[in-house]
Amino acid sequence: MIFLLLSLCSGCMKDDQWVQDHLQQGNIQIPEGGLFVVNEGNFMYGNATLSCYDTLKKVVQNDLFYKVNGLPLGDVAESMTIWKSGGYVVVNNSGKIYVLDIGSGKYAGKITGLTSPRFIHFINDQKAYVTDLYAGKISIVNPATNMVTGLIPCPLHPSTEEMVQFGNLLFVTCWSGDKTVLVIDTDKDQIIREISTGEQPCGLVLDRFDKIWVLCQSTPGNNTGNMAVLQRIDPGTKTIDKSFIFATGSKPVKLNVDGKGENIFYLLGNEVYKMHVLASQLPVMPFVRLQAKLLYGLGIDPVNGNVYVSDALDYQQSGVISRFSETGVLISTFKAGIIPGRFCFSK
Repeated sequence: MIFLLLSLCSGCMKDDQWVQDHLQQGNIQIPEGGLFVVNEGNFMYGNATLSCYDTLKKVVQNDLFYKVNGLPLGDVAESMTIWKSGGYVVVNNSGKIYVLDIGSGKYAGKITGLTSPRFIHFINDQKAYVTDLYAGKISIVNPATNMVTGLIPCPLHPSTEEMVQFGNLLFVTCWSGDKTVLVIDTDKDQIIREISTGEQPCGLVLDRFDKIWVLCQSTPGNNTGNMAVLQRIDPGTKTIDKSFIFATGSKPVKLNVDGKGENIFYLLGNEVYKMHVLASQLPVMPFVRLQAKLLYGLGIDPVNGNVYVSDALDYQQSGVISRFSETGVLISTFKAGIIPGRFCFSK
């Protein structure tokens, strides 16, 4: 309730003034190469938070944004992306994106005028795209001014999600109740192709061989029994050239790729699976099996290949993060915030 009241109060004044009036004493130094953990918080509670983990010292700083700025992060933090020296935290249900300095965690601005933002992808210093759960459009933002400068209409696709760029083409998943990957010409800000996929494409990554992988929570049609599917897209032909169907009832989530682009990872139940991008079938044995209550988030360190997995427990208490080596050996564990969902590496 305290966080909710703080969120309501902060919405009544400009965030810049709020920071000045409630700035906490002391500075927090964020280590170079640190890991940010985006903690969603509970829907409508306004208790989303940001954690920072020192990967060398194995020390975590929780509730970073509020401790530095005296400002609540908001309601449901969905993702974080780093561009230059700025960390862009997308706060879904608050309809905004906070910008912070990744060296200090200090507030550096915000992007508003968004309906239900999910992810932000940067094209250059003057242009970024923001996907949205309910808007039926992709917003175009100028990072230099933090202003929305335009939009890309997405007819018949009310929900857009993750993005991957190949050359001047941006591939975008249409997740909620959909079965489409959009292809956008970033020079013209126009949709030039729609690729039919399995139902509810949620994850999207690019491998070292310039192939795009999309994880779909289920596929259409009675013949497949609505089974989840991992599909590979050839960005040159803009067609699907491989499909790997999961067993009935499987619900794989949180598709990731390592820094070399050689292995893809995903969560399935209480297990983490690892698959080489040249494999001819889905992996049978898990990379890591955890004694967890609710595996929720997954992230791969692009430099050393360490694997981070979050357990949301009961959605009410602080989640637990487990860190594994690239060979699957447990390195450390630490507590983050409520419902840790995404990882952002500052390397």
